[in-house]
Amino acid sequence: MSTLTFVAPASRLACAQTGRPKGRLSKIVDLLPGLALTSGIAGLAFGLRRLPGVSTFSPLILAMLLGIVVQNVIGTPALAHQGVSFTLKKVLRIAIALLGLQLTAQQVAEVGVSGLAIILTTLIATFGFAKWFGRVLGVERQLTELIGAGTSICGASAVIAVNTVTDAGDEDVAYAVACVTIFGSIAMFAYPLLPGLLHLTPRAYGLWAGASIHEIAQVVAAAFQAGKTAGDYGTIAKLTRVAMLAPVVVTLGMMAARSRTRGAVDAGRKPLPKPWFVLGFISLVALNSLVALPAAPKAWIVTATGFLLSLGPAAMGLETDLGKLRAKGLRPLTLGAAASVFIAGFSLALVELMVS
Repeated sequence: MSTLTFVAPASRLACAQTGRPKGRLSKIVDLLPGLALTSGIAGLAFGLRRLPGVSTFSPLILAMLLGIVVQNVIGTPALAHQGVSFTLKKVLRIAIALLGLQLTAQQVAEVGVSGLAIILTTLIATFGFAKWFGRVLGVERQLTELIGAGTSICGASAVIAVNTVTDAGDEDVAYAVACVTIFGSIAMFAYPLLPGLLHLTPRAYGLWAGASIHEIAQVVAAAFQAGKTAGDYGTIAKLTRVAMLAPVVVTLGMMAARSRTRGAVDAGRKPLPKPWFVLGFISLVALNSLVALPAAPKAWIVTATGFLLSLGPAAMGLETDLGKLRAKGLRPLTLGAAASVFIAGFSLALVELMVS
């Protein structure tokens, strides 16, 4: 597909001709087209969720799909590239840190020791399985880690957060998001059919759904089908999984740093990953645990965080080439399916064993 191009503004040309560095205001102006484009796509994604049957899909997923459509049908304007890049590098990290205001230590405690053990063990086992099976299938390491993180932690949010340290291509991110969307949606519709068949109590079913279904919206939709008790436990269990995002990102960042230090030729030229936003996430969880924020401002912060988070997938979609995505083949999709089956079966076995 051809990409739209635009003539650079006169102020930019003059700056290039004189060799003088651009001022801060000029740099901000350069970011505005990309920020406006990603914001428009994110706003449209939130609007689409009001349609019947669409509300179960995360705005992150819808924003990425819309971005892909724009890129591959119209073409991302050259004038927007700086703002799109800024969204991926800065805005997204701020949004991930703000997720900390949606979780408290008290909520984690409500899951109980057995519930926390199930969630943590399932996460580690699923990510480990994905890494192993990805090597068996011959899937690239970065894409394997993205699929593993999305499946074991919290869907698209985990894929996007983990990519800040794995440094995979936008096509890898899009593929991983597609995997967790497809198989999380299948789980969302299949799980409510199973509590009676499996003789699960509402608490056990909610814990199982929260420990294994990918997206928060998918967990809520599936868990509340079995009643309020199941829904509450499912939501809390899922938020506890979200809290695991911080240590996973730090661990993968350290692994990437060691690998780059050992063998990468360009180790001296490419900076090591510094996920400082993870410290922000942890700090905000602590703040939210100690200080009770008023309901109205907290609701506004949750909405703003969701919107900022959706800017990242929109930007990734604007840089995703479907031709490159198709070239990945079916092996990563097979990995996503296998990881989803594994997390469902493994977590169910632990729930049956540890929860009455």
